[in-house]
Amino acid sequence: MDAEIDIVDLTPDSAPAAARLCERALDLPEDAAEAAVLVDALWTRAAADRPVVALGAYRGSELVGVLIGSLSAVDQKLGHVDLMAVAPEHRRRGVGRALLAAGEQRLAGLGAGEVLLAGNPPYYAWPGIDVRYTPAVCAALALGYRQDRTAWNMTADLSYDGSPALRSTEAAERRLAGQGVTVRRAEPADLPALAALARDTFGGTWDAELAGSVGRAGAGCHLAERDGEVIAFAAYGSSRPSWFGPMGTTPAAEGSGIGGVLLRRCLSDQREAGHDSAQIGWVGPVPFYSRSAGARIERVFFLYRRTLGNQ
Repeated sequence: MDAEIDIVDLTPDSAPAAARLCERALDLPEDAAEAAVLVDALWTRAAADRPVVALGAYRGSELVGVLIGSLSAVDQKLGHVDLMAVAPEHRRRGVGRALLAAGEQRLAGLGAGEVLLAGNPPYYAWPGIDVRYTPAVCAALALGYRQDRTAWNMTADLSYDGSPALRSTEAAERRLAGQGVTVRRAEPADLPALAALARDTFGGTWDAELAGSVGRAGAGCHLAERDGEVIAFAAYGSSRPSWFGPMGTTPAAEGSGIGGVLLRRCLSDQREAGHDSAQIGWVGPVPFYSRSAGARIERVFFLYRRTLGNQ
């Protein structure tokens, strides 16, 4: 008979063990490779600006499952399950169900009335459940969650020199310079202007994602400015080094080609850092990314939610 499952609140010194478990439990290689980065982003870094729940499932002294959740940075009546992983040899033995029930209880105690199995920007691992994690999709439905949205990523191929994602930007940058537009790498001193542009023009949490990209190892940002005013930006690596985004261009500068330049400058950085591909996360304008970088839709995610108290 299986030993009883004990669910406990994890302390920060458990983060390395949680990362090792996630590395084994995440079936997709691109996720397993960034397990430690994800745990750090969703737990340690996220805790600086939102309530975070970190739970471990133990059988005896063995850590067999991990759940990290948080309250929405926008609406604290919404709780999010940001990451849940169960050791392969302990699946289908009640670990995930016990973790999710405990996570819901902790989030409810923090004031959440609804729980989402969906990304909680600015720190998120995925927009939702990748459809290739089929057991997780089945579990969500069995536990009373309903699908309410679908999201997708696009993949930019960085594995070879002739990739459309790595096309030179030199000619376009010269053309933009003739129009008074300067393109350069963002520095920490640029953050106030970048954050103001993100908040005032685009809203959401892009200002925080930019703060997680500028000046951090494995991350970066490029910007365009005219007359000393930032008019566009593109960033990568806020939560995951291999992921691109966010990117924004002021309405007055749209259609000028700035976006494609900034995108490919970021992708070039990611290639130089050793990435064979980049994930353009939670994509909106599919045709733009296809045209500008040869990107293709690849990862598809189902997003789920459940009102607490509903069975």
